Amino acid sequence: MPVSHTVTVEIAASPARVRQVLAAVERWPSWTASVAEVRLLEEGRFGVGSTVRIRQPRLRPAVWRVTVYEPDRCLTWQSVAPGVLTVARHRIEPRPDGGADDTLTLGQSGPAAPVLGVVYGPLTRRYLAVEAAGLKRAAEQAPSGT
Repeated sequence: MPVSHTVTVEIAASPARVRQVLAAVERWPSWTASVAEVRLLEEGRFGVGSTVRIRQPRLRPAVWRVTVYEPDRCLTWQSVAPGVLTVARHRIEPRPDGGADDTLTLGQSGPAAPVLGVVYGPLTRRYLAVEAAGLKRAAEQAPSGT
């Protein structure tokens, strides 16, 4: 049985600005306490096929591969571990006021998903909320150099 967690945050910044913050993956630890370290594993542009190693408090490090990257709209990546496929998504929707809504979703499937959902569900929900709040703060700040 698949497990899924979702949170949506309203951001007073353009979808392009939200994407700019998300695409700078190695800077995530500066704006969200749910991520301790992110390392891009290839040189070059961040996009479909890029892989990153993410270390989060209380979790084992994981390698994530970008499967969908539509600038200003969607970032989806996945991580595979024994018995579970984890897929995380940021879906950016423009708002009429020029801002953006970002919907963060983390889903898990595979034989280990139900057990992981019970054991790590509260931590996952907390990390999604922390990430959403941090993304909001980071995107609403003026980009450096402006």
